[in-house]
Amino acid sequence: MDQYTVTGMSCAACSSRVEKAVSKVPGVESCSVSLLTNSMGVEGTAAAADVIRAVEEAGYGASLKPSRKTGTGAENASVRDGSGGNSGSGMTAAAEEMLKDRETPVLKKRLIASLGFLLVLMYFSMGHMMWGWPVPAFFAHNHVAQGLLQLLLTGIVMGINQKFFVSGFKSLLHGAPNMDTLVAMGSGASFIYSTYALFLMTDAQAKGDMTAVMSYMHEFYFESAAMILTLITVGKMLEARSRGKTTDALKSLMKLAPKTAVLIRDGQEVTVPIEQVKKQDIFVVRPGENIPVDGVILDGHSAVNEAALTGESIPVDKTVGDPVSAATVNQSGFIRCEATRVGEDTTLSQIIQMVSDAAATKAPIAKVADKVSGIFVPAVITIAALTIAVWLLTGQTVGFALARGISVLVISCPCALGLATPVAIMVGNGVGAKTGILFKTAVSLEETGKVQIVALDKTGTITNGEPRVTDLIPAEGISRIQLLTAAYALEQKSEHPLAKAVVKLAEETGVEQKEVESFEALPGNGLTGVLDGVTLLGGSQRFISSQIIVSREMRTQADQLAENGKTPLFFARGDQLIGIIAVADVIKEDSPQAIRELQEMGIRVVMLTGDNERTAAAIGRTAGVDEVIAGVLPDGKERVIRELKEKGRVAMVGDGINDAPALTRADIGIAIGAGTDIAIDAADVVLMKSRLSDVPAAIRLSRATLRNIHQNLFWAFFYNIIGIPLAAGVWYPLFGWKLNPMFGAAAMSLSSFCVVTNALRLNFVPIRKETAAGIEQQLQNEMTEMAQAMTAEIKKEKEESKTMEKTLKVEGMMCPHCEARVKKVLEALPEVASAAVSHVAGTAVVTLTAEVADEVLIKTVEDQGYTASI
Repeated sequence: MDQYTVTGMSCAACSSRVEKAVSKVPGVESCSVSLLTNSMGVEGTAAAADVIRAVEEAGYGASLKPSRKTGTGAENASVRDGSGGNSGSGMTAAAEEMLKDRETPVLKKRLIASLGFLLVLMYFSMGHMMWGWPVPAFFAHNHVAQGLLQLLLTGIVMGINQKFFVSGFKSLLHGAPNMDTLVAMGSGASFIYSTYALFLMTDAQAKGDMTAVMSYMHEFYFESAAMILTLITVGKMLEARSRGKTTDALKSLMKLAPKTAVLIRDGQEVTVPIEQVKKQDIFVVRPGENIPVDGVILDGHSAVNEAALTGESIPVDKTVGDPVSAATVNQSGFIRCEATRVGEDTTLSQIIQMVSDAAATKAPIAKVADKVSGIFVPAVITIAALTIAVWLLTGQTVGFALARGISVLVISCPCALGLATPVAIMVGNGVGAKTGILFKTAVSLEETGKVQIVALDKTGTITNGEPRVTDLIPAEGISRIQLLTAAYALEQKSEHPLAKAVVKLAEETGVEQKEVESFEALPGNGLTGVLDGVTLLGGSQRFISSQIIVSREMRTQADQLAENGKTPLFFARGDQLIGIIAVADVIKEDSPQAIRELQEMGIRVVMLTGDNERTAAAIGRTAGVDEVIAGVLPDGKERVIRELKEKGRVAMVGDGINDAPALTRADIGIAIGAGTDIAIDAADVVLMKSRLSDVPAAIRLSRATLRNIHQNLFWAFFYNIIGIPLAAGVWYPLFGWKLNPMFGAAAMSLSSFCVVTNALRLNFVPIRKETAAGIEQQLQNEMTEMAQAMTAEIKKEKEESKTMEKTLKVEGMMCPHCEARVKKVLEALPEVASAAVSHVAGTAVVTLTAEVADEVLIKTVEDQGYTASI
C-alpha cells in the first residue's frame, strides 16, 4: 500500500471527493482516505504522479509519504531477515513529523485575533444597542457610522478566517461543496445581506426617515457573520486538539525509537547515529540504556523491560543467544549483541508501520457515513434555499427567511459524520498497540468483535510448544536420580523433541553426564545403548514391552498418564525396568482462563491438533474447550476452517508456518507474536505477547470500538436530524421556536468535538478482566513451584546418592556368569539395595540403603575369587 499526505480537506465530503477521484485513476485497485490523519492509502499499479494529479484536479493537494511499500508472504519474509536497509529511523522521523499537530497553533492564533475584533463588534452591535453600553457622543446617534464600523470589524474577522472562503468556494467551483462551503455561504450571506441593509439605511437616513433607519438597524447580521466564523474556529481548534490525542499512542511509539547506538569498531566503543547501524554490527548496551536495534545477545545477561512493545511491565531475563528488540530497556546487566534487524525492519518499526497502515484503511461501517457525506452538503444547500423560499412565500421578511436559511447552513455538520469512524479506529488501534495487540487494518479491528467461533491451534497457542517432564516414576528399588541419569545418557544422543525435555531437566538438576556406547535409534520408537557394560533401553510402552516384561502396575500408571495427555517414556537397564518418565507439552498458564472468557462472551472454542484422540481429549478437558478436532494434519487445518465457517464467523489463532493457510481462510486470522513471520504475515491481528489471554482482550477491544463507532454515528445523524428542522424553523408555527445563526454555529462546532471526545473514552475501556491477571499469576506461581519442587527433590536425591552409591573396581570377571555371581553376593548384603555389575567395564555399582564399610564390600567380592578395590 502506498500512503499519501492529502492537504486541503476539511470534512467528510472532502475525503469522499478525493476517494472518488483517485478510484477512477487507471491501475488503482482500492483507495481509502482518512480525514483524521489527512492521509490516503492506495493499492494498485497506478503511478504516484497520476494519483497526485487526480487529487489536485479534485481541488486538493497530495504528496507521497516517505514510507516503504509493504507486502506479504515472501516479500515480507525477505524484509524481516534484516536485509532491507537502514532507513527506518528516517521513516519514523518523517512519520512523527507528519503526525505533528500543526493545525492547533495556527487555529489558536486565528481564534485569538478573531475574538479580539469580535468582542469590539459585539460591544457596539449588541452591548450598545440592547443594553445601552456607553459609546462616544459623536457615535451614539450616528447609525450609519455604527453600521460602517460593524462592516469594517466583520470584514477583518472574515479576512482572518479567509481559509473558509478560499476552500469553500474552490470546492464549490469543482462541484464538490464541503463544510467550508456551508460556513462560507452562511457567513457570506449574512455579510452581504447586512451590507445591503446598511446601504438602505444610509438612504433612509439621508431622507430623514428615522423609523426606517431603526428598522434596517435590526436587519444587521454582521455580528452573526463574524460569530459564525469565530465559533467554527473554536470548534476546529478543539477538534484538532482532540484529534491530536487520538494519535498519541502512535506518537509515543515513535518517540521510543533510539537516536544513537554504541558500536564496537576496531575494539573501541563508538557512538553513532542509529541510521549508521548495519546488520551484523556489534553493539553494547549498559544498564538503564535503550536497546538501539533488534539483535541477539553474544555476551552477558540482563533483565530487559519490553513494556514498550508488549505492554508487559515485568522484565524478561535474557542471556546469550536470546533475541532483544529495539526500544526495550536493559535494566540490569552489561550485554554485547549482534544486530539482526535494523532501520525499518526492527520490531518497533514494523509495529509503527502496522498502526499507520491500519489508520490509512477504512472500516466497512464507514461506507455508510461516506455515502451520506457525498450527498450531504448539496442536500443542505438545497434545504437552506428551500427554507428561504418557503418563508418568503409565507409572507415573512427577507431578514427572517435569510436567518433561517443561514441557520440551516451553519448548523449542518458533515464533519461529525466523517470523523465518527476514523477517530474510534485510531484510538482503538492505539489502545491495542499499547497493550501488545496489533490490528493490521480497520477492517480487522471492526470484524474481530463479530466472531462466533474461535479455532485454536494446540501447539504453541494453548500449550507452550515445548515438551517438559511432568512426572518421574522410578521402579521399586530405583531412585529418581538413577532413573534420570540413565535416561539422560540415552536421550542426550537423540534428536526427538521429547528427548530435549529429559535432557533439559537433567541439565537443570545437574545429574552426572555419562556417555553410552553403541547408541542406536531403533524402529518402533526405541533407543538403545551400552552404559558401564549394561544395555540401556528407552522408548514407548510397546517397544519396551517387546524387549522385557513390564509389570501390570507400571502399565496401569502409564495408561493414567496417557489419559491426562502425557507421553510415558519407559526405561530399562539390562532386563529390568527402572522406571517411567512422563513428558507433556504443558498448557500455558493463562489458557484455561482465556478460554473461559471467550465462552462467557458467547463464543464457541474449538481446538485443532495433530495428536491422537486420547491425548487431544485430555488436553481439551484440561483447557476447557467446547470441541476437540484431533488428528488434523498440517495441510488439513484449512479444510477444517472452511467447514467451521459454515456454522458462523471464525477466528483462527495459530503461530506456525503450517497455520498460514488456515489463518488466511478464516474470517479473522490471529497470529501469536512469537510465531513465524509467515504466520504473522497471513494474519489480520498480531498478539505481541504470545499469550492466549490477549485473544478475548482483542475481541473486547474490537467490540468496544464498534460500539463507540455506533454511538458516534448515532450522534452525528441524530444531531443533524434534530438540528436542521429546528434551524429551518419547522417548529416556529407550533411553538415559536427559532434558532439564531450564532447558536447554530456553536452547535456545529460542538458536534465534532463531542464525536472526537467520545472516541477518546476508548482509552479508559477495560479490555482485560481484573481477575484474569490474578488467576494467571496464581497459575504461573503454582507451575513454578511444582517445577522447583521436582528439581529440588532430584537435587536432594542426587546429594544423597553421592554417599549411598559406591563403585567397586573388580578384576578377574570373564563373562556374564561372573557378573551374576558378583551381583548375587553383593545384593545379599542387607545394606545393598541393588548392584549393577559389568565384566566388560570391570565395575560393580552398588546402591546402599545404609552405610557399609568399604572393607566389607571388598571382602565380599574377593571371597568369590576376584580382586576388588574402591
